[in-house]
This record gives sequence, structure tokens and C-alpha cells, in this order.
Amino acid sequence: MSTWQLQEAKSRFSELVEQALSNGPQWVTRRGEEAVVVLAAADYRLLQQGPSLVKVLTNAPRGEPLVLQRSVEPVRDLYL
Repeated sequence: MSTWQLQEAKSRFSELVEQALSNGPQWVTRRGEEAVVVLAAADYRLLQQGPSLVKVLTNAPRGEPLVLQRSVEPVRDLYL
């Protein structure tokens, strides 16, 4: 990922967009701090397709016992 200062990104916006389309996401900094990322619309859509890991984990059941059923068959011998 390339990094652009905000002033540079504003003055060379077309080039910034071309770089995002051809080389992937581009960081833009403001006052030396990371501010935003410019990425292609197709890359953004891929990120939006499924639920995020954060959403999955925050919606996971809590405090409920985990019910596992094990087979009552004896364990088979393993020969190496």
C-alpha cells in the first residue's frame, strides 16, 4: 500500500484513483497520521459481502453450556 499526504492526494487525485485501481488500497495521511484509505469499488464490495468477524463474535451465544454428544462405540486400535 502506498501512502499519500493529504495535499498531494488532493492535487493528484486522478493519479491516486488510478493507483488504487491498479495497485490496491492507498493510504492518505493528514498531519502525519493515517486518515483514510482509498480503495477500488470492487475491493470495497468484497469487504461488505459477509458479516465481519466482530459481528459474528459479538452475536455469539454467551453463558450457554456447550452440548457435545460423543459416540458410545469403543475407540479402535491404531497401528503405526
